[in-house]
Amino acid sequence: MKNINRIIFLAAVLLLACGHIVSGQGSRERLIENRIVSAVEKYDERDFSRASELLEGIVAEAPDNDAAHFYLGLSEFCLGHTVAAERELKKAVSLDPDNFWYRYRLAMVYSATDRKELTTAMFEELLEDFPKKSELYYSLIELYLSQDRIDKALGTLDQIETLSGAGEATALTRFDLLRRQGRYEEAYESLRKFSREYSSPQVLSILGDYEMSMYNDSLALKSYDEALAVSPDYAPAVLGKAEVFRVTRRYDEYFPFLERFLRSDSVSPEGKADYLRSLFQRADPMFLKTFSSSLDAMVEGCLEVHPEDSSMLTTAGIYYYGTERASKAKSCFRKNMELYPGSISAAANYVELLMYMDEWTELSSEGRRAFRNFPSEPGFLEMASMADYRLGDYRKVLGICDTVLAVSAGDSVRTLNAYTTMGDMYHQLGENAKAYKAYDAALKIDPEYVPVLNNYAYFLSMDGRKLKKAYQMSRITVEKEPDNPTYLDTFGWILYLQGRPEEAKSHFKHAMLYGGKDSAVILDHYAEVLYALGEYDLAFFYWSQAMSRNNGEIEGLEEKISRRKAQMDSK
Repeated sequence: MKNINRIIFLAAVLLLACGHIVSGQGSRERLIENRIVSAVEKYDERDFSRASELLEGIVAEAPDNDAAHFYLGLSEFCLGHTVAAERELKKAVSLDPDNFWYRYRLAMVYSATDRKELTTAMFEELLEDFPKKSELYYSLIELYLSQDRIDKALGTLDQIETLSGAGEATALTRFDLLRRQGRYEEAYESLRKFSREYSSPQVLSILGDYEMSMYNDSLALKSYDEALAVSPDYAPAVLGKAEVFRVTRRYDEYFPFLERFLRSDSVSPEGKADYLRSLFQRADPMFLKTFSSSLDAMVEGCLEVHPEDSSMLTTAGIYYYGTERASKAKSCFRKNMELYPGSISAAANYVELLMYMDEWTELSSEGRRAFRNFPSEPGFLEMASMADYRLGDYRKVLGICDTVLAVSAGDSVRTLNAYTTMGDMYHQLGENAKAYKAYDAALKIDPEYVPVLNNYAYFLSMDGRKLKKAYQMSRITVEKEPDNPTYLDTFGWILYLQGRPEEAKSHFKHAMLYGGKDSAVILDHYAEVLYALGEYDLAFFYWSQAMSRNNGEIEGLEEKISRRKAQMDSK
């Protein structure tokens, strides 16, 4: 006698079934059935441990009760005991091999344990015995796809259409399957064939998109028009038709159709924002300038319809900043941040905009505020640190570095950057002993970190001390980045200070080829080397170049050059 009479689906991991037990013929059987009902109630309450405990007692007393084994298998699965679940479900199947749900749930266990072959075999057997169970066909298609058995998936799709006829779902599934095989033209031809018999806005829009990609504008327009004849507000067709007008420069028709898309209730704000961002990114400056009033109206209209949507506020902010209206961009980003105080991205967008706008005072405070709101994101502090540096408040920068070190234990990258910045700031403050201590801490993390090695070496050379140590550090930088003019300058200058101007000259010549001519400091150093070698004309040529590029970097440069001329004349 089979023990399940009716199964009710539950919202559980396996869409588990529970039901009433058919009355048996004796008090013992009725008692067992009542106990199973109690266990199922526990299961329904998601008390899987208690349900399993009750059912284990039942199967011990009634090992041939298929329903008890079935529900025990479901309970064990929900507890994560897949081996026990499989054992119990197999027992239920052996006791009642014609029960669809027993076999179906066993197949689900196979699927959950990633045994595709067993899952597929079970579904194939179920389909033979229950050919009208439509959900089996689509499950099999997914299984075949996961095993790259596209032909089998297509064959199963044929079975669906034989059983219930063609429809939009089968047409789109066939289209996807054929494309996965690289049979693109055949895939689109299958949609054309479907469209000759049935009217589907989705299918017609896909065909329109295809014709657009093939530059068949008139055919694309025809497909979109057919889609809109069936469903006048079908958003993909509206947008597709608008794109035809844009590509063919029929802007007087483009903007009204795009307005229909942007005003549509069936399109999510995110979908509208995505399209607008894409439009702004690919549009050339002339388009943005020529149609600025129409574009402004679109953006303002979207903000009217979706005044508090994060994606739309962000898109508007990007648009306004890209069209040189930073204050309007700032207003959008700030509103977005205030509306969504729990959003890291909203805060980051606003803080980054302040950086792009060079609003250092506000960036300093907003970066700190964002870090207080999101203490797991030290990047906000680093932005504030940049602002403090631009404001010349090096002590504040050092304070941020201390905080970053405190909250970034284990993060070698942030710790390295913090020690590097500390070294640079202490040097700016004239506290070189502390600067070198910070650089030493950085080099313990990464002994070959070239920014630190270069600065450390250069500052030592400026102090005129530990030139051997400076030489060893600087040598690593030019080995790692042989075309970096800053590193070549440091190394060449150290060689000069060591009394090796001929060696220094070759490094400065190399620096000239890779941007050194743009730096007053590098030009001045090269001139000094040439002067030491007696190449006076060339030395003064580079000094004149240094003078033209000196923006206060080198104090007293003109006086120094005059002294060198006097020294040369006295020789």
